[in-house]
Amino acid sequence: MDGKALFNANKAQSSDESDGEQAWIAQAKQGSQSAFYQLYKKHHRQIYALCWRMLADKDSAEDVCQEVFVVLWQKINNFRGESKFSTWLHSVATNVVLGHLRKHKNWLQRVFSIEEQGANVAEPSVSLTDDSTLTILDQHIACLPERARLVFVLFAVEGYRHEEISKMLKMAVGSSKSQYHRARNLLKESLTASDYISVEEEMNHE
Repeated sequence: MDGKALFNANKAQSSDESDGEQAWIAQAKQGSQSAFYQLYKKHHRQIYALCWRMLADKDSAEDVCQEVFVVLWQKINNFRGESKFSTWLHSVATNVVLGHLRKHKNWLQRVFSIEEQGANVAEPSVSLTDDSTLTILDQHIACLPERARLVFVLFAVEGYRHEEISKMLKMAVGSSKSQYHRARNLLKESLTASDYISVEEEMNHE
């Protein structure tokens, strides 16, 4: 099982974009706001989920999610159909989230923090998924130290390779791998026995 399957198995799409979505993309490239809104409605929940997992803060996730769609409106003509639109959009969103973190004056301290996040991180105001197992995982991921959380989300959820993550977060490849294993171990410790059994197989991939 590859990394992207961890959280996306329940919402897998067909290998080809639907005719409707292709039409929305084409119309949005021509400036159609109504077509763009259809793309927003289709992908908003998944992009919000990505933002919340990486930022672990409800207000920041909402703001950055909106920023992602502003950037999408500006850059949608760059989509050439060489990959699935959802894959391309997640790449755009990841870059926006990382850009948001870099603009934060405490970027280095935030990314390289060894402090545990507080256990009272606010949960999303909307359900990220209909799968209760994934909701449980999201809540535990939000409580990971930020450096471990970013690596875990980028590798296990978004499917980036450690070599790519090392460049994105300006860390050694070995550090990316060690932070991923740190995140896994912390998740195993924080999950209850019943929770862990339900997600153990999804976590066993490299």
